[in-house]
Amino acid sequence: MKAQRFDSIDALRGVAIVWMTLFHFSFDLNHFSFIRQNFYTDPFWTGQRTLIVSLFLFCAGLGQAIAVQQGQTWQRFWRRWAQVAGCAVLVTVGSLFMFPNSFIYFGVLHGIAVMLIVVRLTAGWGSWLWLAGAVALLVPLVAGQWLGEGGALAGYADLFNSRPINWLGLITRKPITEDYVPLIPWLGVMWWGMAAGQWVLRRRPAVVARPMPSAVSPLTWLGRWSLSWYMLHQPVLLGLLAGVQWLVGKA
Repeated sequence: MKAQRFDSIDALRGVAIVWMTLFHFSFDLNHFSFIRQNFYTDPFWTGQRTLIVSLFLFCAGLGQAIAVQQGQTWQRFWRRWAQVAGCAVLVTVGSLFMFPNSFIYFGVLHGIAVMLIVVRLTAGWGSWLWLAGAVALLVPLVAGQWLGEGGALAGYADLFNSRPINWLGLITRKPITEDYVPLIPWLGVMWWGMAAGQWVLRRRPAVVARPMPSAVSPLTWLGRWSLSWYMLHQPVLLGLLAGVQWLVGKA
């Protein structure tokens, strides 16, 4: 049986796609020195990144709730998971060429690949997913106290900050990388997406099943092809801006 898609969820994911594209376009303009902004410390940009990633992960949780409710098999799950994981590898390879000193080794796609497995395995937790999500979001605060200077586990800080372990998110300093979406606290957002999806599907199914206005159809389309768009938009933007920069230099 073909899985039913919900235009409302696809449109919400489409909003995240548009927002992300605008953010990356601004980042690329800065990379080519068309503008001067600090994307690493300026709250205007770091705050947007947090909201964009949160929206993506929340939508991923919603999607898993729908998949489980519709009886998605593990075979189908792993097929989709392999696409996400494969794209994560491509992101790492591509970023190695562009940012050799700060390449992406555990960015949003890497994080989603790991979180999808965890969320799928914990789908049966029901209402406990709300609490699990809250704990995941709060753990970094506690870890920072315990692993920070003078903390009970301060001696292990370097271990948790090292690249083989820092994907967990129990860090005292952010690693040097262009994109970093560790398991903690971001798993909490996806857990909340799963919990919200299960609640809506059980109590208010009409909310997600309602038809969307035709004006929203471009967002719906983007939401359905989100992974493809994610992988293609940056090479296209970078290529276009590189061409513009070359033309400006020739003028």
